[in-house]
Amino acid sequence: MLTPLEIEALSLSLWVATWSTLAVLPFAILAAFILARADFWGKSLFDGIIHMPLVLPPVVIGYLLLITLGTRGPIGSWLLETFGIRLIFTSAGASVAAGVMAFPLMVRAIRQAIEAIDTGLEAAARTLGAGPLDRFLTITLPLMLPGVLSGAVLAFAASLGEFGATITFVSNIPGETRTLPLAIYTATQTPDGDAEAARLVALSFGLSLGALILSEYLGRRVRRMMGRF
Repeated sequence: MLTPLEIEALSLSLWVATWSTLAVLPFAILAAFILARADFWGKSLFDGIIHMPLVLPPVVIGYLLLITLGTRGPIGSWLLETFGIRLIFTSAGASVAAGVMAFPLMVRAIRQAIEAIDTGLEAAARTLGAGPLDRFLTITLPLMLPGVLSGAVLAFAASLGEFGATITFVSNIPGETRTLPLAIYTATQTPDGDAEAARLVALSFGLSLGALILSEYLGRRVRRMMGRF
């Protein structure tokens, strides 16, 4: 049985992971499409910046978010003064940190799906009079859908496990930013917290494994529906 604080951490983790995934999905599709189809000067630099969260320590990402989106940062101060939005030390900020860390995983999955599309189908549609938007909605998007779904679920799973950037940017506040990884960390630093840590670790393991299995299942299901075995 989970305690109220553990249930609170679970609920917050699911909330953060859901909103972080939904928030970055449109940008991930756009970035993946640019990387897969466009050819421009500086493409390698653009690709490197997008995938930087995969190689940089999460604490570095959290620090960069802190100095840019904090109340004294250039973007954070503007958001606060203009819209009254404060990201630091909030669950919304936790979603931002998780989304930034999960973003490259989503981009990679979607990009691979786009690169696997036969461009001849789009060329045939163009010769039949289909415009760019029509081609994207009727051909490109359906064919890349397995990658979109897989990338979204992978990003969701990664957001559930995000720790370093979150604790650096929004701290470890019960009920506000203490997600499952932070709750596990807190339990390990608490006397007689071994049982609580073990329960939360088992819960995190189950959620992450379930998300990975769901990602594979959705990808296969969509490919079968589309006749791509």
